[in-house]
Amino acid sequence: MQLIRGFGAAPRRGGGCVLTIGTYDGIHLGHQALLARLSAHAERLGAPGVLLTFEPTPREYLLPEDPPARLTSLRERWRILAGSRLHYLWLLRFGEALRNLSAEAFAELLVRDLAPKVVVVGHDFRFAKNGEATAPVLAQAGKRLGFEVDVLPPVMLDGERISSSGVRAALACSDFERARRWLGRPWSMRGRVSPGQRLGADLGFPTANLPLERRRAPVAGIFAVHVRLAGGAALAGVASLGTRPTVGGTEALLEAHVFDFSGDLYGREIEVEFVAKLRDEERFATLGALAAQMRRDAADARRILHV
Repeated sequence: MQLIRGFGAAPRRGGGCVLTIGTYDGIHLGHQALLARLSAHAERLGAPGVLLTFEPTPREYLLPEDPPARLTSLRERWRILAGSRLHYLWLLRFGEALRNLSAEAFAELLVRDLAPKVVVVGHDFRFAKNGEATAPVLAQAGKRLGFEVDVLPPVMLDGERISSSGVRAALACSDFERARRWLGRPWSMRGRVSPGQRLGADLGFPTANLPLERRRAPVAGIFAVHVRLAGGAALAGVASLGTRPTVGGTEALLEAHVFDFSGDLYGREIEVEFVAKLRDEERFATLGALAAQMRRDAADARRILHV
């Protein structure tokens, strides 16, 4: 899979392509059904499969003061999509130019940069100015401009329509099993371990720190987790995701302590799978009180994870 950035950078081929469009946050079972349909069209037509997506997401751009929680960062989406049969991930920066495109101008943009043969979208697809580029509107434009639009119906599980917002709702109430079923895998966060203040080590719990940067996480608190190293097995641990109010922290940070592990994780990429929530984050009067609670949290996590 090749990453393409910006207008005019997509590889326009004489044979066209098969295209899907969307944020694809989480890449849940509904997204996976869209990708499977795209791959089937691409194989049938002998054309490359392309996913057009956006950074920031449209909702992040439109709601900068209260952005939606992210299920997956761009790096995490790239990792997950690398296992699909996509040929290209086309990344456009979402801003006023894209926001104000008419439905017709958006369809013309697709034809100019990609010449798609088929565009695969979900039943609830909406884009362009005021969301006017719905699936039926895009299909009508396709008839004029020479591409077919394949609209997938909702993907259902347990009588409910699978959606990114539904996964966020499951995570918000710590229903990690429901999130796992809808995603088809455990929900996790991935990143490269950065140096910290060594406070955890001083308290007897060295941690691997993953800054969230601008990302808003869908969960907060203390959790039993599995930590995966590149090419390694899942290791049991306990993690905190929050601002660390006891030490005056202000920015969200994911801190994971791996049980019975003595190696150096700095600079390494790890994946933290969330298994169960233990409690909410809280402010303690002293570091001694915090350390005592950390010992209780670790014992609870070991019990849940059977280690």
